[in-house]
Amino acid sequence: MRIAVLGLGAVGKGLLRMLAAKPELGLVLTAVADSSSACIEPGGIDPAAVLDRKSATNRCGTQGLTAEQVLDSGAFDVLVELTPTNAVTGEPALTHMRRALALGRHVVTSNKGPIAAAHAELQEIAAGQGVALRYEATVGGAIPVIHAIRDGLAGNRFHAITGVLNGTCNYILTRMDEEGLTYDQALAEARELGYAEADPTYDVRGIDAAIKLVILANTCWNLGVVLDDVAITGIDGLTVDALRLAAAQDCTIRLIGEASPDRGILRVAPRVLPRSHPLVIEGTLNAVMLSTDMAGECTLIGKGAGSVETASAIIGDLLAIRDRYVECG
Repeated sequence: MRIAVLGLGAVGKGLLRMLAAKPELGLVLTAVADSSSACIEPGGIDPAAVLDRKSATNRCGTQGLTAEQVLDSGAFDVLVELTPTNAVTGEPALTHMRRALALGRHVVTSNKGPIAAAHAELQEIAAGQGVALRYEATVGGAIPVIHAIRDGLAGNRFHAITGVLNGTCNYILTRMDEEGLTYDQALAEARELGYAEADPTYDVRGIDAAIKLVILANTCWNLGVVLDDVAITGIDGLTVDALRLAAAQDCTIRLIGEASPDRGILRVAPRVLPRSHPLVIEGTLNAVMLSTDMAGECTLIGKGAGSVETASAIIGDLLAIRDRYVECG
């Protein structure tokens, strides 16, 4: 199966490393583009050679070739969209994905913005062309939560989705709880360790978690909700005293995303939870609890970020497409 990759940041590099390490998967790289160059070889490209070239020159291929020319080439069965993208508008990834789907190509992405902003539209295009749109890597890193909703728990009625959806916030709250650090101290530590961006607003105010919650809700119930529909409270106003009060009751605080059409809930906010609760996880882990009618409550826990961890989710989607579409005809 032929793969075109747009975007060669941390996730793109992680994916190419795994493609180079696992040739037995039969995923053949035929095109790749970064912000200033591209390489298109219908017969196949060595992923390791692309990574070496990127390291030496900061370009993956021929300078001046673009992502648009990769799309024009048609030299791929699946587009893997990993470009730097506005998380609210979904651009430029959204335009790339629309075009690939309209051309009858499958699409896999780790970009949250396009899926949160235009899930129904993209699914409609994909269905009309008889191709797949898969986005496991948009929520929870390596955790196969989208697969669980679509496949593993197929036939269940979902009552609610509840989760810890942002590793940066979870790390900060863990450190405030365990060591009595102030919010500012814990945030500084998270920055030093590379868990928080220089501007952490997107994470600590709950926006990232809310976008992921939108994706989960639309995947599960086809609600057609967008970011503006989510009630959001971040963790930037939390104090050590609040965590101490929770601790006095053998509880702690976590930033929780929750969606439940039954109860009219779509929100992200800090919540006090018993320490024994399945969503009380430590460090940068993510967790999602799916409440269903047949399976009961299923909780998935794992690494919510990382280049190789995200590559795991992308490769899972690629193999699902290979098995369900390409090998079947």
